[in-house]
Amino acid sequence: METRPNPLLVRVATVLIVCCVAFRIRASDNAIFYEPFDETFEGRWTASDIDDYQGVWRHAKSEGHDDYGLLVSEKARKYAIVKELDEIVSLKDGTVVLQYEVRLQNGLECGGAYLKYLRPQDAGWKAKEFDNESPYSIMFGPDKCGLTNKVHFIFKHKNPKSGEYVEHHLKYPPAVPSDKFSHVYTAILRPDNELRILVDGEEKSAVNFLSSEDFEPPLMPAKTITDPDDKKPEDWDEREKIPDPDAVKPDDWDEDAPMQIEDEEAVKPEGWLNDEPEEIDDPDATKPEDWNDEEDGGWEPPKIPNMKCQMAPGCGEWKRPMKINPAYKGKWQAPLIDNPNYKGTWKPREIPNLDYFELDRPDFEPIAAIGIEIWTMQDGILFDNIVIASDEKKAESYRKTAWKSKFEKEKKKAEEEAAGLDAPSAFQKKVFDLLYKVADIPFLKAHKQKILDLLEKAEKQPMITIGVLASIAVVILTVCLSVLFGGKKPEVNVPERRTEAAPRTSDNRSDRGVKEDDAATGPARRRSTRRET
Repeated sequence: METRPNPLLVRVATVLIVCCVAFRIRASDNAIFYEPFDETFEGRWTASDIDDYQGVWRHAKSEGHDDYGLLVSEKARKYAIVKELDEIVSLKDGTVVLQYEVRLQNGLECGGAYLKYLRPQDAGWKAKEFDNESPYSIMFGPDKCGLTNKVHFIFKHKNPKSGEYVEHHLKYPPAVPSDKFSHVYTAILRPDNELRILVDGEEKSAVNFLSSEDFEPPLMPAKTITDPDDKKPEDWDEREKIPDPDAVKPDDWDEDAPMQIEDEEAVKPEGWLNDEPEEIDDPDATKPEDWNDEEDGGWEPPKIPNMKCQMAPGCGEWKRPMKINPAYKGKWQAPLIDNPNYKGTWKPREIPNLDYFELDRPDFEPIAAIGIEIWTMQDGILFDNIVIASDEKKAESYRKTAWKSKFEKEKKKAEEEAAGLDAPSAFQKKVFDLLYKVADIPFLKAHKQKILDLLEKAEKQPMITIGVLASIAVVILTVCLSVLFGGKKPEVNVPERRTEAAPRTSDNRSDRGVKEDDAATGPARRRSTRRET
C-alpha cells in the first residue's frame, strides 16, 4: 500500500525551503563577493604549487558547529591559496567593505591569519604560482609573533612621481583578541578617505588615508625637506649658558680638602671585643678522610661566625667612623651666565621637496583575487565567511546572521566549562575535610586562622587548589621544623651604648649605622673545604 505524504509536513517543508532560498538570496544581495565555504573549496580555490608551501588545506567544520570553513591543518608550515574573482573590484568608487571570520582554535602564538587582496597580476601569471611576491592592493587581518600583536592593515600604492609601489602600514593597529573564539574582522574604506577597522562589529580604529599621523610612511610626502647640503657655520654658538669669564675663585676655597674625615668625637662602644676575630674555625669540622696534604695542600677547617661578636657591639680593631668634612667644597667652577653670543639650536634649512605630490584620494589598485599566504606555528586556524561588499549594512547583516550566534555559542560553552571547573570534586571535598581537622591540631593553634583562610579561598576557587595546598604544607612544615630545631636564643646582656648621634654620610645615613648594618647582615662567606682541581 502506497504511503501518501502528510500534507501538513509538505507545506512546512515547502515554507522552510522557500525561507532558506530567500535568505540565501538576501544574504548574497549587494555582496560583490561572498564565500561561506558551505561547499568544498576544491575547484574554486587554488592551492599554490610552489615547494615552500607544504601546508595542507582542509574543508572542515568549526569545533562545536555544523558550519564549515577553510582550515589550516598542520603546524609549522607555510600556506598559500588563492581565489580569482569573476569580476575585478574597484576600490575607487564609493564604499568598499572587506570582511571575514577567523577562529584560532588552538590559539596563535606565532603566525598570521590575514588575507591579501591581490591586484591584477602580470600577463602569464597563474593562480598555482601564488606566493609572497604576488603583488597585492591590501593586506588585512591578525598577525602575532613575539612583540608583534596586531590586526594589520597595509595598502600598496603607486607613487605618481617615481612609479614605484610603496607599502603604507596603519601606524596604530588594534590588538588581536587573545581567546579561541570566532572573530570577525571588518575594514571599511569610504569615499571621504576614512578607514574604519572593526573587530566583532566594534570600532577599534578610525583613520584617514591622507593623514600623515595615521600611516607609516605617509601616503603624501612632506612639502619641504631639510637641505642635506646645509652645514652649520663654524661660528654658530649653541651654548645658552657659559662660565662667567670674570669670576675668580675665592681665596679660602680649598680644593684639596677631603670629602670625609674621621669623627674625632666618636668613642669606642663599651664592650667592644678588640681581641676577638669576627670568624673562628669551626670546632666541629673534621678533616676529610680522603684529603691528601701533598696534593690538596694543608687542610684548614671552615670558618663560622664568632658567637661572641654577635653578643657584643663589635669585634676586632675599632676605628673611628668617617663623617662629612664641613670644610669640603670640591673643585671650584665659575658660575654660569647668559651667553651673549647664543644663537639657539642650529637646524638645516628647509627646501621644497621635489618628490612632493598631492592627492584628493588614494589611487587604489583594484582587487582581482583574494589570497591567503601565511606562515604559522599553529594548526586549527579556520577561515570563513569572506565578504566584499559595497554596503556597510550588508556586512553588518553577515555579522549578525553568520557570525554572532557562533561566537555566543562558543562563549557560552567556555563559560559552562569554566563553571564546571569551579565546582570542587568529591576528592577535593575529602581533602578539604581532612585539612579542616588538621587545622585543629593543638601545635598549629597559632597558625589556625591562616590555614582556615587558605582553605576558604581554595573552596571558592578550586582551580587554585594545588597552590593553596602547597601554601598550607609550607605553613605546617615551618611549624614542625620550628618545634624540632627551634628554641629561643639565650638572652644576652649587651652593655648600653652611647646615645650621642652618629655622624652622617653623604647619602644621609649614619656611618656607624652602616657598619652596624654590615655586621647584622652576617659575616663573610666561610672558606670552602672543597679541593680545587
